[in-house]
Amino acid sequence: MAQDDRLGMNFLWRIQMALKALRELGLQPLLLFAYHNLRLRSGILERSLPVGKQINASGKGFTPVITSIEFPKKEALIAVLGQKANTLFGEADEILDGKVRLFGGMPRTLRLTAPEPLKHWTEYKAEKIAGQDIKWTWEPGRFTWAITLARAYHLSGEEKYAQAFWYYLERFLEANPPNLGPHWISAQEVALRLVSMSFAFSIFQKADSSNPGRTALLGRALAVHAERIPPTLEYSRAQNNNHLLTEAAGLYTAGVVLPDHPEAQQWRELGWNWFNQGIQNQIASDGAYVQNSSNYLRLMLQTALWVVMLARNQGQEIPLKTRLKLGLATRWLQALLDEQTGRVPNLGPNDGAYILPLSVHTFNDYLPVLQAVNMAFLEVRPFGPGSWDEMSLWFGLTPSDFPLALPESERQTGKLSTPLVMRNPGGKSWAYIRAAKFSDRPGHADQLHFDLWWRGLNVAQDPGTYLYNEAPPWNNALSSTEVHNTIMVERRDQMTRAGNFLWLDWAQAKVIEARREMNGALTRLIAQHDGYRRLGVTHKRTVEHKTEETWLITDDLLGQGHGSIYARLHWLLPDWPWELRGTTLQIKSPFGWVYLHVDIGNPEVSNLQVIRAGELLFGGGSASPVQGWAAPTYAHKVPRLSFAVEFKDKLPIQIKSEWEFPK
Repeated sequence: MAQDDRLGMNFLWRIQMALKALRELGLQPLLLFAYHNLRLRSGILERSLPVGKQINASGKGFTPVITSIEFPKKEALIAVLGQKANTLFGEADEILDGKVRLFGGMPRTLRLTAPEPLKHWTEYKAEKIAGQDIKWTWEPGRFTWAITLARAYHLSGEEKYAQAFWYYLERFLEANPPNLGPHWISAQEVALRLVSMSFAFSIFQKADSSNPGRTALLGRALAVHAERIPPTLEYSRAQNNNHLLTEAAGLYTAGVVLPDHPEAQQWRELGWNWFNQGIQNQIASDGAYVQNSSNYLRLMLQTALWVVMLARNQGQEIPLKTRLKLGLATRWLQALLDEQTGRVPNLGPNDGAYILPLSVHTFNDYLPVLQAVNMAFLEVRPFGPGSWDEMSLWFGLTPSDFPLALPESERQTGKLSTPLVMRNPGGKSWAYIRAAKFSDRPGHADQLHFDLWWRGLNVAQDPGTYLYNEAPPWNNALSSTEVHNTIMVERRDQMTRAGNFLWLDWAQAKVIEARREMNGALTRLIAQHDGYRRLGVTHKRTVEHKTEETWLITDDLLGQGHGSIYARLHWLLPDWPWELRGTTLQIKSPFGWVYLHVDIGNPEVSNLQVIRAGELLFGGGSASPVQGWAAPTYAHKVPRLSFAVEFKDKLPIQIKSEWEFPK
């Protein structure tokens, strides 16, 4: 094909995608995004946020005032942490040695400098720096490690933690002048750093190393950070997700902690306005969060906890509509909790964000945040006393002040919960079925994905995310249909991928039937989605909790007037010993053998594949390098077993998968 023809086809494809984006996203976000790009490319933003202001220059600073925040007493923290306080000190000491745990992973070198020569932030593309995913640069710059140092100082009183904070802060500010370098590209990164620095200083302000000069230095830094946020708010408004909320939180924080700054009142009002608008618009009436992600939902709730605490100390009440939406979102996340482990399904995009790590619990443990948000927004606590109470204490919430309530899954079995979770109150297994009605951009092409948990083990699991900005095939590849526990038709995703973060031709799902026992337990669910409507195919999935030990999943591909079509059923499983006998795969769990029986009927052509870490272990054909992996957090992937059944037949097609656990 001639180059002119290829360019013409590429232009037409872009026009087609733009028209689809207009139809599905609406006019306002596209106009805001276009306005932002115009100001970016015309040089307006570079001129309005110039390089040259030196944070480290001598002169009067704006003294931070954070004395109104009442943090927990040392004795209260020791009471809930006990010996687990050593976990906190261990991580803080790693930071003293120049190591930091990014994305909840293993310790890595703490790097606060960026490759030189530095350029104005408008000259960077927010994808890679020096050939590496930009999030490796941004994550240390969020200063969440400073929160760990502050917690350790508050508990121990050891000056070394305060000294380390000031050392790293001064090093960062010297290496990253205002608006110069990649740490200033994203207003969200700037806002999160502002919040972390404010929290840390609220603890360190009484330390011997926190002299007036350093305090003035921090005040200037906070002011410059706040000044960076408003000029690009149109971008975060176009995104209408956690970017808007965190930037609003940053502005509100700056207005509170820098009361003498001439822009303080404007920052407070601007931050308060967009925070409340964002919460009210981004949380659906059933509590689902706009980003369709369990980790981003936690990030949103943590942001809300911080803003609400600051507001409470200012004598400012959040609007009732905001509080009600936060309560709904709390219930939504609570419904996903595996109460034995504190984990939730790795639903949707997961960039490893944990913006206020106020707990000794691991990154994937949701007990701390659920305890805190239940108390803050529903005025109950779902869990008894434990080390998970540390986060609540930091947010000014005393567990003993709230009545103990049973977890949502146990006290509301009598009504259909959203998300679609099936639990038997007396059983050891539970499931989540992904059936979303999208009102904003989907994060993953994962309709009718099935997540299965048994005795604290995630037996059928979501692959997560791994990396956003990497060379193919790892450019957000785990968002695709082929790696989720659902059916792929004609080797196509359920939606059209128009970019690393943009899906168009949204697949919409609906619930057809939800049957319950007399005790309220949901035992049968039927849902379908229209992601293959362009092929004339509808995918319907029926999930039945037959007994405490068995689950039956029946997939029907419906349509008329077709010849044979290709389809692929996929299951992502733990990396356990396995055996395949006919169409039954058995995997050896710590509690015995788990059986997955697949009934494929009589298709014209069938092929069974077992893939681990991109390597074909059984079956014909080839293995995709992204199959057989899961990412428990960002930039960290681990081997998993991918069990796929490929078949070709005429519609209608039915395939059954029966899970059987040891009795």
